[in-house]
Amino acid sequence: MRRRFVIEAVMVATYGHLLVPSRPIEYVVPYSSIAELYEMRDGVDPVMDDPDDDGHVKNKINELITFFEDSLNRKKIEKAMQVPWRESSPLLLNEFIQFTVVHAVDNAHYGDLFDPIETELLLTSLRLNVPLLSDQFEFEDKLIEAEVPVQIYDIEDFEFAVEEGISATDFDFPIESDRF
Repeated sequence: MRRRFVIEAVMVATYGHLLVPSRPIEYVVPYSSIAELYEMRDGVDPVMDDPDDDGHVKNKINELITFFEDSLNRKKIEKAMQVPWRESSPLLLNEFIQFTVVHAVDNAHYGDLFDPIETELLLTSLRLNVPLLSDQFEFEDKLIEAEVPVQIYDIEDFEFAVEEGISATDFDFPIESDRF
């Protein structure tokens, strides 16, 4: 069985170890984070501080864009984009990794505390009852402070999340996906 994680597309390009998991993985990606890849690739601002790292990550971003633009993958994404909260059919990267693109909709439920991409990530996690992967300490702190009932793993704990994980049933609070 594949472990599912909600994640921003750019993190998959930035953190190489996410592309070599020890078990099958499904990355659930809000479409807006795919659109953000184009801005990062074409923008003048560096993605990484080190110029060599920046070039490498921008190359990986371009590879990921090419993957999503593949004709079969593009058709699956376009079909999902027709209805809010629809999930695409699986986009297979390899035998261990597949992506599902979600037409997430920011309904401003958490818009006062989180930027639009963060809001879509947490709403996707809530709606699908899938844990989040993040490298943003500030985002993780805001989730805790706002008492948002989502399961989140820091990117550095990826292997633990894949191998061990914590299921939603391990929590004492109910996950209310109908709140939004």
